[in-house]
Amino acid sequence: MANDKDMEKQDEKVYRVQGFTCTSCASQFEQNVKKISGVLDAKVNFGASKVSVSGEATIEELEKAGSFENLKLRPENEQVQEEKTPFWKEKENIRVMISTVLIIVAWLLGKQFGEESTQSILLYGASMLLAGYTLFIKGLKNLFQFQFDMNVLMTVAVIGAAAIGEWGEGAVVVILFAVSEALESYSMDKARQSIRSLMDIAPKEALIRRGNEEMMVAVEDIQVDDIMIVKPGQKLAMDGVVVKGESTINQATITGESVPITKSIDDEVFAGTLNDEGLLEVKVTKRVEDTTIAKIIHLVEEAQAERAPSQAFVDKFAKIYTPAIILFALGLAVVPPLLLGADWSEWIYRGLAVLVVGCPCALVVSTPVSIVTAIGNAAKNGVLIKGGIHLEEAGALTAFAFDKTGTLTKGVPEVTDIVQVAQKDEKEMLGIAAALEKGSGHPLASAIMRKADNDKVDFDALTIENFSSITGKGVKASVNGTFYYIGSPRLFEEVLDSGVSSELKNQIKDLQKQGKTVMVLGAENEILTLIAVADEVRETSKEAIQKLYNMGIKKTVMLTGDNEATAQAIGKKLGVNEIKAELMPQEKLEYIKKLRSEEENVAMIGDGVNDAPALAASTVGIAMGGAGTDTALETADIVLMADDLEKLPFTIKLSKKALQIIKQNISFALGIKLLALILVIPGWLTLWMAIFADMGATLLVTLNGLRLLRVKG
Repeated sequence: MANDKDMEKQDEKVYRVQGFTCTSCASQFEQNVKKISGVLDAKVNFGASKVSVSGEATIEELEKAGSFENLKLRPENEQVQEEKTPFWKEKENIRVMISTVLIIVAWLLGKQFGEESTQSILLYGASMLLAGYTLFIKGLKNLFQFQFDMNVLMTVAVIGAAAIGEWGEGAVVVILFAVSEALESYSMDKARQSIRSLMDIAPKEALIRRGNEEMMVAVEDIQVDDIMIVKPGQKLAMDGVVVKGESTINQATITGESVPITKSIDDEVFAGTLNDEGLLEVKVTKRVEDTTIAKIIHLVEEAQAERAPSQAFVDKFAKIYTPAIILFALGLAVVPPLLLGADWSEWIYRGLAVLVVGCPCALVVSTPVSIVTAIGNAAKNGVLIKGGIHLEEAGALTAFAFDKTGTLTKGVPEVTDIVQVAQKDEKEMLGIAAALEKGSGHPLASAIMRKADNDKVDFDALTIENFSSITGKGVKASVNGTFYYIGSPRLFEEVLDSGVSSELKNQIKDLQKQGKTVMVLGAENEILTLIAVADEVRETSKEAIQKLYNMGIKKTVMLTGDNEATAQAIGKKLGVNEIKAELMPQEKLEYIKKLRSEEENVAMIGDGVNDAPALAASTVGIAMGGAGTDTALETADIVLMADDLEKLPFTIKLSKKALQIIKQNISFALGIKLLALILVIPGWLTLWMAIFADMGATLLVTLNGLRLLRVKG
């Protein structure tokens, strides 16, 4: 079964679609594509204007499936310069303008010759056909297929209006519906601009040196290990590592950081970033489809296809709501005349007004426009939100759990003290410690190795045998035939029969109270050296935590494997509510589960590698430093591309605003429908009022969703 799915995934082709105007049209296109012979499955991403097709289908067949909307398709990675037609020059909009003129002329003729004059009726009819013929074709086709969407509702309403002699109102309804569709299309296009602007960030070609020859090469043809030459003021076209030169790079497009970062030899650089002042030579490390910016664009587009809980609710509700409105309108038009002898014309008119006002446009568009806008805005500000569900969940968070090392602190610790317990040579002990730590992946290991390098200690010459890691406590190995341990003080409580002396414990506590982590080096029967290491707290951590409190977050927790005294010193400095120290990875996971049972909505913020289990167990897993690590991009629900917490308050602010706007939109869309339906009872609801209610609601929820573009970091 899994193999079938893998085969299907391999056979999947993705196309960009041009011409989507509404969610129902996208849904109709998806159904049409699924019916093509040879297609196993199809999934439309309305937010990103893409369709994924599993199986065999030509572009001609796909365009035929979208002919009802005149859709045009091209392969996802095909670079095409799209010609942007001004809004008022688009064919559909020109037809609407001409139809509006015809309505005005028909109205004037009606004033002169009477409302039911042949001239007026002909012009109203011409106006209807010109502005609404695509609507009628779709509506009638769907009606015969028993697919009751908004096109069916509008078609029945307009034809019904003409049948009872309300030509003028029928024509106005068509015009207003066409205007509403055009505005919806324009607004969604505006919302998608955030993705399009990301696509245009990186240049499409670069200056490459191959051998002794320099040439301009299209990004698709650039190979891994090519040397890319980047002049001052130019944008980088590919990800890579600097092999020559030094410069400052503005990485705002990737990380959202406005302050340029100095880059020199062996530093990583990203496509789409701007080289400020120096000449750089960069060794390309990834193909164009694997660059960080390409991954961001792909993940943002996929995120916009993920349905948020509120969107899933709206879609389910609309499926029940639309047929219910049709039955209600039919009952309203037929029951009073049949049972009570009421006027057929009046009650058919009321039924038609219900059909128009019942059109679920505003409801259907209320959520996607907000999600597309918010996710696009976040990506432009260096935050990757991987789906509408995570956007909504982030807006409802009540507690935050932070990993310490590399998240609240810089994760680049330095050795501050070396205390000799036994009378041994300091350089010899430092060399043994560095040799042991060479096999360890712990962040503190790098500090000891750096110290050894700086003190010119040749620890590579030492012979290491029988190396093994003691999870959460340290490592042990034989160095030049003698067995040594290095790790936390509690490791030596287990290793030494007599444990750690009280005098040594006091010495360790004094160092820990200064916010330092103490590593102990010893043999099987004695402690030899204490090495104190300090990890500098990030400048942005305290400010970010304070901003979270100001936003109504109830609880913050620091989780660390570090000792209690060091953790308390750092935690108090940052202002976190609760400090949990000396935790093993499994204990972090258990604590997140406990917190979820108490607080319900908890975020875990870590580096996306060591904290993967805790990130997965939290309501929302937030990884930082995504620009440098593929793991962070893959494991977390939300990724802060910069390597600090500065963007965390912005993310929560945006999510809360998005949640608020989605709720406003759904409430308003349903409220306006309810109010209009109440007006049916006394007979106050006219067809043009009904379409104004529908069009106004659609326009307002769309504009309300677009307000998310204005949320700044």
